[in-house]
Amino acid sequence: MVSTTIKIAPESLPPSEISVEAFKPVAKQGELMPIPVDDVMQLLCHVSEARGMKAAVKHSGRGALLAGATAFLGGLMGGPPGIAVGGAFGGLLGAWMTSGQFKPVPQILLELPPTEQQKLYDEAVDVIRHLDWTDVVQLTALVMGNAGLQQKLTAVLVNYLSKELRAQIEYGE
Repeated sequence: MVSTTIKIAPESLPPSEISVEAFKPVAKQGELMPIPVDDVMQLLCHVSEARGMKAAVKHSGRGALLAGATAFLGGLMGGPPGIAVGGAFGGLLGAWMTSGQFKPVPQILLELPPTEQQKLYDEAVDVIRHLDWTDVVQLTALVMGNAGLQQKLTAVLVNYLSKELRAQIEYGE
């Protein structure tokens, strides 16, 4: 492969002829352009919003801590029967506190730390890598016009949310 570099002094071109587009990275023939993480997150937010997806991230650790703390306090106050009563009460209270906290999936996705977004990105990019698009609007239109791609991306989201975040997923309107 032969490469040619042309250097142009900025003062040799009038400002009207200098374009930012000229400085955007261009993929070499046969290579794929890198897909920005933000574009994939926006796409996943749109897909999950269209499906009405909500998820409840389970805070089982918080519930267990509450059950243990109330069992301990029950034991201090009532001996062995207090442990049983405190543990039962704490378990019920912990289950009540951690259930039913459904949030829209787009909100959950936008709140993910960058490392978690990267994990989800890696899975989603395998589905959309073959598409030819220029911006996130065109990418979204391509995906929303193809039921198979929507289904694959929804499966990626469900898999990630249920395995990585141990979330319970529900679909609305």
